[in-house]
Amino acid sequence: MCGIAGIFHPSVPKPVDPARVRAMSDVLAHRGPDGSGVWTAPGVGFGHRRLSIIDLGGGAQPMLTPDEAVAVTFNGEIYNFREVRAALEAKGHIFRTDSDTEVILAGWREWGPDCLSHFNGMFALALYDRTADTLFLARDRLGVKPLFYGDLPDGALVFASELKGLLAHPLLRRGISPQAIEDFLALGYVPDDVCFVEGVKKLPAGHYLLVKRGRRVPAPVAWWDVDFSTPATGKPDALAGELLDHMRTAVRSRMVADVPLGAFLSGGVDSSAVVALMAETSRAAVETCSIGFDEADHDETHYAALVAERFATAHRARKVAAADFSLIDRLVDAFDEPFADASALACLRVSELAREKVKVALSGDGADEAFAGYRRYRLFAAEERVRAALPGAAGRALGRMGDAWPKLDWAPRFLRAKTTLQALGRSSGEAYAAAVGVTPEAIRARLYAPDLKALLQGHRAEDRYVRAMSEAPAADGLSRAQYADLKIWLPGDILTKVDRTSMAVSLEAREPLLDHRLIELAGRVPASLRLRGGSGKWLMKKALEGHLPGEILHRRKMGFVTPISAWFRGPLAGEAAAVARGSALAELGWFDEGAMARIAVDHRAGRADHGRLLWQLMMLEKALQRVFGLGSSGYVAAAK
Repeated sequence: MCGIAGIFHPSVPKPVDPARVRAMSDVLAHRGPDGSGVWTAPGVGFGHRRLSIIDLGGGAQPMLTPDEAVAVTFNGEIYNFREVRAALEAKGHIFRTDSDTEVILAGWREWGPDCLSHFNGMFALALYDRTADTLFLARDRLGVKPLFYGDLPDGALVFASELKGLLAHPLLRRGISPQAIEDFLALGYVPDDVCFVEGVKKLPAGHYLLVKRGRRVPAPVAWWDVDFSTPATGKPDALAGELLDHMRTAVRSRMVADVPLGAFLSGGVDSSAVVALMAETSRAAVETCSIGFDEADHDETHYAALVAERFATAHRARKVAAADFSLIDRLVDAFDEPFADASALACLRVSELAREKVKVALSGDGADEAFAGYRRYRLFAAEERVRAALPGAAGRALGRMGDAWPKLDWAPRFLRAKTTLQALGRSSGEAYAAAVGVTPEAIRARLYAPDLKALLQGHRAEDRYVRAMSEAPAADGLSRAQYADLKIWLPGDILTKVDRTSMAVSLEAREPLLDHRLIELAGRVPASLRLRGGSGKWLMKKALEGHLPGEILHRRKMGFVTPISAWFRGPLAGEAAAVARGSALAELGWFDEGAMARIAVDHRAGRADHGRLLWQLMMLEKALQRVFGLGSSGYVAAAK
């Protein structure tokens, strides 16, 4: 795993200052503390920070072909590089190293942009071809590895693994994107089709950008997609067997490393499955680690211990205390953009714990999106059945009833019908967009000052979900929802969280359950086998019946969560009150300070649960301070 950065002049080959490329890559040193390199040529410059995983003695980057006609800087791993290398050697290519980076260079020379379809891996790469005078930027199928890019006033195109790499260039314009603020408040993260800094872009997952000198910078090109439109007709047992074979292959391919390797183990089905399959292959005890919480309702360490004992892993566990808030500023530094998935605290802690023993850790991320593991899928599928049976007028009537129904966060579940009734009154896309959101549109409207409302010009975060579901290559509502999550939620939240927290401690995280062959199989699994009898990931659990105990396979999904609502009524109560007085938020002038104060008071009094919103506002405050220099005293000082 590494950090990459670079500069390219699309119009004319202006000189590139190596010192600026080095500055952009050096702020990514946490991604690659083992080595660094800078390469420049007329009109182009590449920087690299290396975390040595494969071919420790070779593989330094930027790497060039022997004739120096092609250069590459690359972040990630090509898991099948040896197979691709063999195919290229059969075509006459000669290799000097045992690295996957050199395979990319040869693959480009043999296949051009189509080389991507030959690679099974996680990657973000930049390649310059002197003969064609082109810059080629590419990102892996699911968006495991990030890539930011943008234009400078002098016409240069700059790119980097993280936003901080672009911010290190003195010519980058620093304007706040109002659309990103809206998206962050709605979703809890800044999705991949927008950036916190106005004008900066993120290369979408499964896309490449090919820039020819002397021509305008084109739009990114999609090179991969997942298709849910043609369900397989095979029997469940056969599909379960195929699924298990794919999982085995994916796990084994991600165990190739020249450094110590282990796994995150939460005790859930996904991470437990990865550990079980690792144990099948490994000759030594698998290194596993878990993080728990001092809030018992959120702690899963006893399940992780059960799995660790079953597979005789070398297991370590630590607990995160409610009073441990030392990570907040580290999270802000790691993410650059505001990020409010509070489980990032635990992800950073478990990454720190893993890094004490290993340099690579396998995780169980991806199966929930691919095989319908989230509770929201079960609820949405049930709503879809009711929605299909209701005449339009009846649905609208239920929606109006939901609008009038009081929001009873404190009441028993059967009395909390407001959200369900409102969902039944909406279209499928609108209903699911609301289900995945963090802060409802009505609350955001109360928070926004007139200036922000005007700047948004009608932009609404939910619309991207509505579009994605309407355009999804899918045959049913559940599949459309999963497709949208794979395109929006997975790269924007889950993979961003894992990448930034693991890279913050120089740990490479690998996600075998996001092997593209597994995801493509998931697209072919009928919806009735993904979600059956109220159980998500039904086929996956069936495939694992002989490998994991029933206590793990069929327990209620807890998730990797952090008890922030309790924190804001206890140890963080003072911070909850101070959110409305945040210096950066006040200076920005885009929020109603009175509305923010009422949210804090209502949460502390127990009249509503605004824990996630308070966390969002706090993280936004910190990000505004860090990236744009807003606020003179900082959030901590304002809280005193």
